[in-house]
Amino acid sequence: MPQNTDNQYNYQSFQKVARFSKEDFYKQAFVEDCNTIRIKKEKVAVKNLEKIFEATFRICTRKGFQGMTMRDLSTESGLSMGALYSYFATKEELLNTLQRVGNSFITRVMEECVAELTEPLAKLRTILRTHLFLSEMIQPWFFFSYMEAKNLAKKERENYIKAELSTEKVITDILVEAEKENLLRTRNHQIAASIIKAMLQDWYLKRGKYAKRGITVDKYADIVIEWVEVYYLQTD
Repeated sequence: MPQNTDNQYNYQSFQKVARFSKEDFYKQAFVEDCNTIRIKKEKVAVKNLEKIFEATFRICTRKGFQGMTMRDLSTESGLSMGALYSYFATKEELLNTLQRVGNSFITRVMEECVAELTEPLAKLRTILRTHLFLSEMIQPWFFFSYMEAKNLAKKERENYIKAELSTEKVITDILVEAEKENLLRTRNHQIAASIIKAMLQDWYLKRGKYAKRGITVDKYADIVIEWVEVYYLQTD
C-alpha cells in the first residue's frame, strides 16, 4: 500500500499498488461460503458469483431488493434457476452474504492500509482516502449495502450497525491518538468521527451531484481531509 505523502497516494496509485482487486471481493465470498456453495471449482464459482452480485446491484438500483425475485435474478445474471440455487437457497441468504462479505472485505483492506504507519495524521489521511477509494472501486456494493440494510434480519442488521460503528471507532481512535501527541486540538472526537463518516457516505450515495460539479474522488478526498484539519487545527 502506498504511503500517504498526499500527492503520491491517489486513486490511480491505489488501484496499481493495492494488493487486491474487485475479483478478490468475489473470491472472498467463495472462501467464506464454500461449505454451502455446491459448485466446488473456484474459478467457475467466482465468475458466477460476480454475475449474481452484479445482477443484484443492477436490479436493486431499478426496483429495490424487496421487489427483486429469484426469477428476476436468473434473467439478469444469465444463470438458470438451478444454477442460482447452487449458490443461494433464498434471496435473503444472498443479502446476508453480500453484507457480511463486503464488510469483512472492507475491514481487511482498511487494516492493511495503515498496518505499517505509525504517525497519527498519516494514518488519518490514509484511512479517509482508502475508504473513499474503496467506495469508488466497488461503489455498487457500498450503495446497495446502505440502501438495503433495512431488509436484513434482526441479527444481520445488528451486525451491519456494528460494522458501521467500527469504521467510526477506527477514526475516533486515530483522532484520540493524535490529540495525545499534541497534533490535534481537543474536540469531541466521537461526534467528529460521525460527521466524517457521513461525509464519506455522501460520496457513494450522491456521486451524480459531484460528477456534475467536476469533482473527482481525489478532489473529494482532499476536501474531506482539508475540512478535518481545519476543524482540528484552527484556533477558537
